[in-house]
Amino acid sequence: MESETVVMYPSPEMGHLVSMVEFGKLIHTHHPSLSIVILITLAPSKTGSTSTGKYINTISGTIPSITFHHLPTIALPPELSSHEFVDLSFEIPQLYNPIVHDTLVAISDESTIKGVILDFFTNAAFQVSKTLDFPTYYFFTSGASGLCSLLYIPIIHTTTSGDINDLNFYFDIPGLPPMHASDMPTLLFDRESISYKNFINTTGNMAKSSGIIVNSFVGFEESAVETLRDGKCIPDRPTPPIYLIGPLIAGGNLVDSSENECLKWLNSQPSKSVVFLCFGSRGVFKKEQLKEIAIGLEKSGQRFLWVVRDPPPGHENESSSGSKEFDLEEFVARTVDKGMVMKNWAPQPAILGHDSVGGFVSHCGWNSVLEAVVAGVPMVAWPLYAEQKINKVLLVERMKVAVALRMSSEGFVTAEAVEEKVTELMKGEEGRVVRERILEMSRRAKAAVVDGGSSQVDLRKLTQSWNAT
Repeated sequence: MESETVVMYPSPEMGHLVSMVEFGKLIHTHHPSLSIVILITLAPSKTGSTSTGKYINTISGTIPSITFHHLPTIALPPELSSHEFVDLSFEIPQLYNPIVHDTLVAISDESTIKGVILDFFTNAAFQVSKTLDFPTYYFFTSGASGLCSLLYIPIIHTTTSGDINDLNFYFDIPGLPPMHASDMPTLLFDRESISYKNFINTTGNMAKSSGIIVNSFVGFEESAVETLRDGKCIPDRPTPPIYLIGPLIAGGNLVDSSENECLKWLNSQPSKSVVFLCFGSRGVFKKEQLKEIAIGLEKSGQRFLWVVRDPPPGHENESSSGSKEFDLEEFVARTVDKGMVMKNWAPQPAILGHDSVGGFVSHCGWNSVLEAVVAGVPMVAWPLYAEQKINKVLLVERMKVAVALRMSSEGFVTAEAVEEKVTELMKGEEGRVVRERILEMSRRAKAAVVDGGSSQVDLRKLTQSWNAT
């Protein structure tokens, strides 16, 4: 009997790669006869390349059922050297298309390819996969609500003129609460940009795919799921099947709590007493903003665990309007009885799953959102980039599992705003409502992934579609 393979082609950046790997693990758990091959390309950032390599080595050493196929490194044309991170995320896969074509042909010579699963950023391979007549799916690493907004972008494009950032009104996107133009991803603000054109092209291909797989669950986004499946976000053609198979999150059990410094510290803290602050792999603040966070935390009087990344290059020595420069070490020494600061990295899933953690100040990245929901930890929403402002609106207004942080139009947050919302989340009436709501969502998340749960049902439908090919 000929072997059968599912080929996955994620963006190599960690936020996308981890979700795709978790999906591969899920497929193999339920269908161990299927081989999982994950294509790995050049990362659009040096940081991404380093972290990706370490992660892949860890997975390869512990889960041999998943094969990582490293495509040859290619040299970037000189004209791409100055391009932004997101532009490169789209353009590098375009350069890899000839190699991807040959790789898929080689795999198909040895095994039957049941499906090719693309990431949003590896959209360039859609034409390659379709030309070879392989069923082609997209794995969307954000939620169903984010997918509603994404698939509706072509409608916004044809019904508006000018750039989105010049529009001072609310979009009526099916499945979402009213969404102000300023909450849309900044990558969509310039119609002439490379990113904008790639977004339009990708959404068009997603609508023509064999199906869209979403890292979420029905009980968390009921309105968005109903809207998608009713075809309201793609009014000019049939909507492909939508499969919600989440929440897929990396397990926190890979970290030894007896050895990790911050987990040992959490073991000594009272139940639900610590607010955790972490802003993802790209959540970097200038010192002026770090100072405001520190002042706000100290004034709140709350216990805290704060992950601080080094300021961006060129801002290490800045001071705030001539005031005394912020000294992180002085802050750590002054608050040693209340908090702990971790530099650059901490085991987030394990922290959120710890009994001492009662709140989470988050950038609203979807992986972080799902980790918080599964752990039942309420959030303070502090969006930074990508679709995170949309997520913020949804988490606060629709799901009601987060409180909104006051920030300037440029995204700056004062110490007073930090103090206000951290205190509200941990002790206030609004916080109480949010805390109760996220416990219910945590229960739904766990119910979705057991036998007979909504995500298990959708996974079965997806794999059955492969058997029909």
